[in-house]
Amino acid sequence: MTNKIFMPGCSLPSYNPEAVSKTAAYLKSVYPDMGAVQKCCGKPTAAIGQTEKFKERFADLQKDFDKVEAEEVIVACQSCFGMITKNASGQKPVSLWALLPQIGLPPELVGKAKNSDVTFTIHDSCSTRFETELQDGIRWVLQELGYKVVEPKHTRENARCCGFGGMVVPANPDLADRVIKRRVEEFETDYVVVYCAACRASMMGIGTKSWHILDLLWGPVVMQGDEPPANVLASPVKSWMNRYRSKVGLNRCMAC
Repeated sequence: MTNKIFMPGCSLPSYNPEAVSKTAAYLKSVYPDMGAVQKCCGKPTAAIGQTEKFKERFADLQKDFDKVEAEEVIVACQSCFGMITKNASGQKPVSLWALLPQIGLPPELVGKAKNSDVTFTIHDSCSTRFETELQDGIRWVLQELGYKVVEPKHTRENARCCGFGGMVVPANPDLADRVIKRRVEEFETDYVVVYCAACRASMMGIGTKSWHILDLLWGPVVMQGDEPPANVLASPVKSWMNRYRSKVGLNRCMAC
């Protein structure tokens, strides 16, 4: 039995299994009895109107929650946060980004980027437009790391979509391309930080230099001229391989 579990979502494990493992290991050091689950919340099926399929998928996830008697689900994905909030039976979602300011960062990471010559533009996920605590947490993390940041014209509750929302990319790729270009055109710097792997994939798809915030947390300090990690989500095979690696890493962390 555990009252807390970590759920990284789908996109983040597909993109960066090392970041998932390191995040899980840190959370485990704070909450020794924490468990983990890597499974889809069903958001894609809900987004395209497959109501019955969504109910099936979320019911499967709910079984996992109930099996370990989870009370809180620490999520790194904004879609998971929304789906669990609306559909879970007795579980409370806790955003990783709101939690980190409460538990602090590992001491060795505080101020690590104070000498970086990069200024990051913050892109807020449109699915969390009104989650002020979550948005504040992202900015707190960047400040603790020592990065300089700037806000775009449309930010926080006025944030614009990255073009990935509502499964637009597979349904209408031309529209998705126009949406992301409109978003990127208002950025004031060439370096962008996001907290959604799908948002990052959208931006990388049109050549915008973007980093997930966990890249900045666990990865090397970003300096002018550095290139972001490759857009792995563009390759289904690599994405599925990364999901497997992420699950292996989670199992290893939970066994510690």
